Amino acid sequence: MSDSALKAKISSVFRLHGLMLQRDATKLLVDSLRSVDEEEHSEWLNAVIDTLQRQNLTSPVVNVSDAANAVESSRDDLDDLGTDKILVTVNAFSVPRFRYDQDRKKFVPCSSRPINLFGSSNSRTSIFLDRYTIVHQRLMRHNIFRPALGGFKPSTQQHFDLKPIEFLLGTVSGLEEVIVLGMLTQLKEGSYYLEDPTGHVKIDLTNTKFHSGLFTENCFVLAEGSYEDGVLRAKALGFPPPELSSVTRAAFASIDFFGGGSSICAKSAAKLKAYEEANQNDSFVFIADVWLDDIKVMSKLKQLFIGFSSFPPTCFVFMGNYSSLQQDSNQPKATTGMSDSFAKLAEMIYEFPSIVGSSKFIFVPGPLDPGLSGILPRPPIPTCITHSFTKRFSDAEFVSNPCRIRYCTREIVIFREDLMNKMCRNCVRFPDEGDVVTHLSKTLVAQSHLYPLPLHVAPIYWEYDHALRLYPLPDLLVLGDRYDPFKVVQSDCSVINPVRCFLNVQSVCSCVASDRRQSNHRRQSKQH
Repeated sequence: MSDSALKAKISSVFRLHGLMLQRDATKLLVDSLRSVDEEEHSEWLNAVIDTLQRQNLTSPVVNVSDAANAVESSRDDLDDLGTDKILVTVNAFSVPRFRYDQDRKKFVPCSSRPINLFGSSNSRTSIFLDRYTIVHQRLMRHNIFRPALGGFKPSTQQHFDLKPIEFLLGTVSGLEEVIVLGMLTQLKEGSYYLEDPTGHVKIDLTNTKFHSGLFTENCFVLAEGSYEDGVLRAKALGFPPPELSSVTRAAFASIDFFGGGSSICAKSAAKLKAYEEANQNDSFVFIADVWLDDIKVMSKLKQLFIGFSSFPPTCFVFMGNYSSLQQDSNQPKATTGMSDSFAKLAEMIYEFPSIVGSSKFIFVPGPLDPGLSGILPRPPIPTCITHSFTKRFSDAEFVSNPCRIRYCTREIVIFREDLMNKMCRNCVRFPDEGDVVTHLSKTLVAQSHLYPLPLHVAPIYWEYDHALRLYPLPDLLVLGDRYDPFKVVQSDCSVINPVRCFLNVQSVCSCVASDRRQSNHRRQSKQH
């Protein structure tokens, strides 16, 4: 590519991000880009722009000094996304934290101050404000809600105007047709309200048509209806339409929302894409409720390892609970027994050298496993229990719940929680028709959150609510739920629920192919 073409390409990309280049800065970038492979130009430019945006420039005009620093820094970021970063786990307590800036129309990193596990009252308020902001900015990019340019609405396309609640409260004569985005809440016993950052209004759900989804308190909804005498009489209630991950990435360039140690998104890493395409048969195995103290479960695990010994998967992901005893697992006797169980598991795996040499093991804690439980995100199982396993498998990882896994450019979120039961029990109105699995998956995707429930039902650490976000949508969401196994796809996000470990008539595990995002249930021998 000629220098003039490189200069035009650089200038065009920078203008799209609201930046201009001084002449010396343009020359520096052209010289640097000349040594980059043409198929990696977009990745390189996105990395440079992302680095510049993190420098908090005082002017949109980039000088040669700023450009030189950005080139050097972005080179380090791209090196971080080399083939040594094929499989990366992200602990919930290290997920990067971003907040949407309404003025700049972009996500900016939150302050780098250490996060206090027990936040202030302002942290609780920020939970719902940040959730609302994410949904609202997403909605404003949707075709039917996007503000019309110059005040002209396209005649060939359906278009709706969202109204803030303060608009309703300031109306004296009432409104016949209005659409409002807000959080469904119960400020008074038996009375539901819709709330947004501008205020709250009572909502009448008597004759409301509920669209698909599980509507609970503290979820964000689109309410369509009329407003009169201080009450919004909802004619229909639905969830905000979700946004494809590709659309989110296009809107916010190379920001790494997912985490994993790099400042730029792995989706744009050419090296990782090439490795992924060259290893299309790699797979992951997910199993929930791996009861290590149950003889039958251990026997079936051994059969599983025998079956996979000839073609070891890239990773085994085991989810708790790891004990069949439905009691307080923090008792000294229970913790000692679990440590012994992990030691026996390590001995069993060592009988299969092909798996030891090829597969990685990741362990996600369950609700009843030892440690700090009851509030999410919950930390990994304590090392005093897991050391018997990690001393034999030094690269095994005991992670938080929820946790994230990035394999090449694929993003996976794992959440071990009996979510179906909680969501159904706390519905404002249970769906009259449709598959409950579809309702659940649509709810999570539309809310951009793993746990859209009231805090007294689903307590979370206020300062770590961002670790439960589903934004942008991952490629795969794994729910370790007690419900029957399922697989659905919502907005290009595959949602699966692996079977509880060998507790049905036949032994089943969920195996996911990394290249196609397809899952299937591999059956082993029958129980006797």
